[in-house]
Parts: sequence; C-alpha cells; structure tokens
Amino acid sequence: MSSGKLAASAALALGLAFGAQTPATAQETMELNMATPWAGGHWLEFGAQRYADIVEQITDGRIKINVFPAGALGPALKVTETVKTGVADIGHAWPGYDWAVDRTAAIISGWPGGPNPEEMMQWVFNGNGGKLWKEWRMEKFGVVSIPCGTPETEIFMHSHKPVTKPEDMVGLKLRTSSSWAEIAPMLGASTVVLPGSEVFSALERGVVDAIEWGGPGGNEQEGFNKIAKYVITPGLHSRAAAHDCIVNVDVWNRISEKDQKLLELAGKMAWMDAYLSYVKLDIEGYKKMKANPDNVFLTVEPSLVTAVSEASTKWAEEQSKSNEWFKRIYEDQKEFLEDMKLEAEFRFPIGAR
Repeated sequence: MSSGKLAASAALALGLAFGAQTPATAQETMELNMATPWAGGHWLEFGAQRYADIVEQITDGRIKINVFPAGALGPALKVTETVKTGVADIGHAWPGYDWAVDRTAAIISGWPGGPNPEEMMQWVFNGNGGKLWKEWRMEKFGVVSIPCGTPETEIFMHSHKPVTKPEDMVGLKLRTSSSWAEIAPMLGASTVVLPGSEVFSALERGVVDAIEWGGPGGNEQEGFNKIAKYVITPGLHSRAAAHDCIVNVDVWNRISEKDQKLLELAGKMAWMDAYLSYVKLDIEGYKKMKANPDNVFLTVEPSLVTAVSEASTKWAEEQSKSNEWFKRIYEDQKEFLEDMKLEAEFRFPIGAR
C-alpha cells in the first residue's frame, strides 16, 4: 500500500476512534428507553408520552424515546434506581417516590406546606427551584434531572368516613405517600404506602378507610368515588405535585450539547402541555363525580387546615435540623411563596366573577 493510502487509512481510523468517544453529532440518531411508575394507559402516562413526542419533534427525529409502563424496565417505585444503573436510559419520575432515600424529595414533589400548581411552575422556572432541583438530583442520586410536569391539586380523600375536622383524623387508616405519610400520623392517623396498582383494591376491601391519589380527572378514571361515599376537598396534603424526566449520566454525555438544550426545552414545553391537559381532565372528571348521586362532597373545616399547616411546618423544621439539602430547598421555597402572596392583592381568585 502506498504511503498516501496508509496515511489516509490511519486518519480514517483515528477519526472513527475519536468519533466513538465524543457526544453524538447533530446528524446521529439515538433511541432511548424510558421507565415510568405509571401503568399502561394511566392518565399520568400522558406526561411521559408528551415529553417523548416533543423531544422527537424538536430534535427532528434525532432522539426517539420509547415509553414503557411500570414494571417493564424495573419496579414502579424504583424508576430513579433503574435509570441510575442504566437499565433504563431515561425515566419519567415523581421525586416523592425517593423520599425514603432523602426527605428533600417531598419539598420538590409536592407536600402539605408547598405551592399550588402555578406557584410551583413559578418557583421552578422563575425562581431557584429548578436549579436546586437539578443539583440535588445529581448529588444525591447521580442522575440528570429535567423538570417536565406538574399535576394539579389533588382530592384530599376518597373515604368511607367523613373527614373534615382534626378529630376525624384520629384512628383513620389512610393510604398515602411521601411527607403526608409522616405528617398525617402527627394528627392521629395511621398511614400505609401502596403502589398505584394496589390502591383501588385496598379501598374497596376496607383495608384502609381512605386514600389520596390524584386530582378529580385521574381519580374518576380509577373509579375511587364509585367505592367510597365521601369525596373530600381541597387537597391539603398536596397542593401540587411535580415530575422530572431523569437521564442516565452516561447517556446524557453521549448527547450533543445542542440536543441537551433541546431536551431541557422539551421539559418546559411538556410541563405546560401536561398541566393544561390535567386541568381539562379534572374539570371533566369532577363533573362526572358531581353527577353521581351516591357521592357526598365535603369541604374541610378551617380548623383542619390550621392543624395540617402547623404539623407540616413542625415536620419541615425538624427535617431541616439534620438535612442540609432539605433546609436549603425548604427555605428557598418558603421565601419564594412569601413573595407570591403579593399576587393575591391584585388578582381575582379562580372562579370569581
């Protein structure tokens, strides 16, 4: 072989080797598998699928995400672990499922003392929330976090018993998760954490007296109001939830800088799309619940609102004493929500005409 051909071959080999070690170029394509905690067809699966659709669209097909239901790639409550270990490339996660690892997850994912959906969005995108969230995810769990959705304020309880006052909480057997699983017992309830697939049967068989799950739309689809007489509002335990799309670090490093930025943008777009869809679903679902003559709708009394608020503050301050991440995010969120109170001085409340 001539020296010119040898040089060309060497250059080609070097180029191939170098290319294999650098992030994907804009022309290359990637197919990523997404783990979720949601059963197939579940209303929250919409948020995961919407993110996947937006990513494929704005990357011109360079990145395609295959969305898998709970259990297909790993346990429903272990999406973060599934992504970190590389079993899944990406996950649609609710940080609250990781609260056993770090209680800070509750402050991010929605808790009794937290923001409503609009306040959550403002804190994440106009405050320090998004930045702190990403730093916390990387340090504590070793995954790249992209905030990508917020469901609405939840139904407080679907219950076989009326619960409107602090004394009604005493002895109540309640299915819940995250911080409310520790705060509700401060008011006298006994709590159990169950995955979504077990919630309906637990309420139906009387294993628990009451459950909390989601907003009116998703809950109506699940049929909770068909097996429990009382529908209790508003959702003191979770004024808003939040989801993030988490990416395996090695996978993230293979994505070009341009497409990394597009994945971040897709999270913001999916957040808005999912929220709008959840609100629409909620209004439709609530209408159906109200049309059910077997349901009794109850509103919690101010005394219970106060009791939950006081217990939540006590719980959060206790966590802050020994958890630096919790303290940082809790105090930042608290300060931001104080500023948001000013908005109530110049805006009509929802429904006011």
